[in-house]
Amino acid sequence: MATLTTTVTYLEMSDPADLNGGTVEDATLTFTEVRHCTVPYYRFLYGEVGKNWNWVERRRWSDEQLSELLTSPTVRIWVLAVEGCPAGYVELLRDGDGGVEIAYFGLMPEFTGRKLGKHLLTLAVGKAWELEPRPSRVWLHTCTLDAPQALPNYIARGFRPYKTETEVIETID
Repeated sequence: MATLTTTVTYLEMSDPADLNGGTVEDATLTFTEVRHCTVPYYRFLYGEVGKNWNWVERRRWSDEQLSELLTSPTVRIWVLAVEGCPAGYVELLRDGDGGVEIAYFGLMPEFTGRKLGKHLLTLAVGKAWELEPRPSRVWLHTCTLDAPQALPNYIARGFRPYKTETEVIETID
């Protein structure tokens, strides 16, 4: 294992009116909630989306830990597909303070560069604001190990940074 140092930026949106949408008009796109998400499917989504960005946390989790997460009423998984093929996903997590975290968000490597990131983020934020009870805020974090377009996309969609910190992560070979 190696360690990597990264700067983590936390961003939030406190009003649905702050969302600067960025959708793509394409009849082949679908955005579907995955109810009763299985552990293998979740591992596929997390692994494929995060493989180039050092996503390691959930890879360390046991099947039992992931199953507990996926059956929690505080977690919602949505998948963006192109002609039925998964192109990306978002994990929404209701926090204990009345907010909703976009805990994981991203595209499969084969679907980057098509403006689908702004589309997926716009849809994800819309779904977060639709949750009942309505959240007090929608928030997320990104880091310097993520895709270089991540932070500019979040800011362009209306998120505001509120905190940064340095973190050290252990990679998985």
